Amino acid sequence: MLDTEPDLSTGLFSHIDFTHGAVAAVSGGSDSTALLLLLKQHLDRTAPSAKLLAATVDHGLRQGSAAEAQAVAKLCLERGIAHRTLVWAGSKPSTGLPAAAREARYHLLAQAARAEGIGLIVTGHTADDQAETVLMRQARDKGREFAFMAGRGIAGMAPATLYDWREWIVRPLLGTRRSALRDFLGREHVGWADDPTNIDEAFERPRVRAAVAGETVGRIEDVLLLAGQAAVERRQLGAGAADLIHRFASQPAIGLIRLDPALLTVDDNRAAIYALRILLATAGGVAFLPDQARSEALFGRLKAGFLCATLSRTVVDFRRAGLFLRREARGLPQAAMVADNAVWDGRRHITLNDRSGALLIAPLGAAAAKRLAVDDGETPASLMRAALAAEPASRQALENPRLPQGEPGSPGFAVRPVVSPFARFLPSFDLAPARAAAGLIGASPLPAPPLRGHSAD
Repeated sequence: MLDTEPDLSTGLFSHIDFTHGAVAAVSGGSDSTALLLLLKQHLDRTAPSAKLLAATVDHGLRQGSAAEAQAVAKLCLERGIAHRTLVWAGSKPSTGLPAAAREARYHLLAQAARAEGIGLIVTGHTADDQAETVLMRQARDKGREFAFMAGRGIAGMAPATLYDWREWIVRPLLGTRRSALRDFLGREHVGWADDPTNIDEAFERPRVRAAVAGETVGRIEDVLLLAGQAAVERRQLGAGAADLIHRFASQPAIGLIRLDPALLTVDDNRAAIYALRILLATAGGVAFLPDQARSEALFGRLKAGFLCATLSRTVVDFRRAGLFLRREARGLPQAAMVADNAVWDGRRHITLNDRSGALLIAPLGAAAAKRLAVDDGETPASLMRAALAAEPASRQALENPRLPQGEPGSPGFAVRPVVSPFARFLPSFDLAPARAAAGLIGASPLPAPPLRGHSAD
């Protein structure tokens, strides 16, 4: 049900752990302004020592944005709330501006959270925003098979999302209508700014927003119910995929995933294909899961017998020894200077041993991989060497055969695998398969979710 209680702070935040404080993203609009005041009321009652920082991102895209940030700062000063304005500096893209602005916004918010030692970002996304998101995805997915849509495409925004594998973004207002928040602000005698881009129908979301504004409460509840059902199915699908990864996947060498062919005969084909898509993207270092239809076709071909194919930068090699996934040699990064904490090829997080400057890093290559002793008695050595050839190595290691190569701990830097499709944004819907993939390849453990009583959703 939608939240329309007079005291909206009751129950909105009780399930969220604010032990380490929170950064509230406040644009100055009605939703985020109400979020800030409601959150302040909640923390004053339940956790007065918890750190609260309001952060306003000035994208610098229109006149008036700086003044809006100043208005938020003034409100925060009046209410005793710490505030920072975060400016998106530099050139802006000529295309894909909304997506670029979103990425910049979360990057700046995460930086602010890290600077304050806070691991939680709270945003003011509402039931209206959720309905808009679901309707937009329905329109994009029109004509696709409904079961798949219900499993992932129309689940909407997750109640929590892990950003950059470090900071949690929490959305406590997803069950609350914008009108209820504006009524609350009216009772508080607090105004807000209306961003003109929110009604600019040159963009997709404002067009959908205009349509949602005219919908009845019943219609919005129907859309949100659909999203809730899809979210349940998405979690179930993820749990099934996670179970299959635990049961049928192993890593005989760095960069080489082996799947037991028995995966191809399990009863739940949807979960098996989902697991395969996650592992393909992870092995290939791509941010998005491979296309559903192409993945289904590949799964069908694998069921038919041995083959060697490529999808999502991943070589799929099915032979008697098993079904193997590894990064293809084509398109690997050229030798380049890599800074500390960079992600190399979408697959490897690089930590420089001296924590300063940069290091010249390149793929190990086939010639150097041939010098490595690789024999586990079960996995074809040629596959292990092919996988290691795609691993990062320092120029120093490549030029000195006596130094260890192709493994974490190579001279000058350490390597940690990255679960590529979930590395930037990991919705709480997908925690189970992300954990399974991380455990398989040795990625960093996930930070605990901030939602009390929720270990995997």
